[in-house]
Amino acid sequence: MVLSKKLMKVGPWGGTGGHPWDDGGHSGIRSITMSYDRCMESISVEYDRDGLAVPGERHGGAAASHTTQARSRSPPSIKLSYPGEYLTTVSGHYAPIAHGGSPVIRSLAFRTNQRAYGPFGAAEGTPFSFPVEGGVIVGFCGRSGWQLDAVGLYVAPLRPETMYDRVQKLGLTAYRAVWQRIGSQQQQHDPVKQLNGNAQITHKT
Repeated sequence: MVLSKKLMKVGPWGGTGGHPWDDGGHSGIRSITMSYDRCMESISVEYDRDGLAVPGERHGGAAASHTTQARSRSPPSIKLSYPGEYLTTVSGHYAPIAHGGSPVIRSLAFRTNQRAYGPFGAAEGTPFSFPVEGGVIVGFCGRSGWQLDAVGLYVAPLRPETMYDRVQKLGLTAYRAVWQRIGSQQQQHDPVKQLNGNAQITHKT
């Protein structure tokens, strides 16, 4: 998987309550931890930054600290098999908890290139979904306070390897395989010529 360095920010979905937060874009996502009851109370994401785990801050959760029921319904962390598994879709619902109130995130669901997780929370209200084709979700942003008020995403396009990169990799792999096969003894009798940076093995007749 090769990601482009160009990121796209989408969303957020939800309401205008709480305070804005922004985790930014990273190399990938390793795990997602949530608490929820009638709505999504909080979310925290562990990211990957060039092979290193980067724990994100917990967003929301003020209500969860006063609601034991919310804590009892908290799922374990969603642990992705990074880097082979990556996030491709985030969906959910948002609606006010009380009549006339500001909308909050009521449910969240996730899909990777390998499986689906959720939905978590109460799937009530206005649905939203952002499936990424040809890209990977690498970051979250949004608004939060007592609950998770809104959520947005950072998306990185997948950049296919160029033909040059693929040829170079295949050439190096083939050369190593042949080099190991001929052995050190035959290596002394079969000279290796270097042509334009590529090793070519010639055999005596």
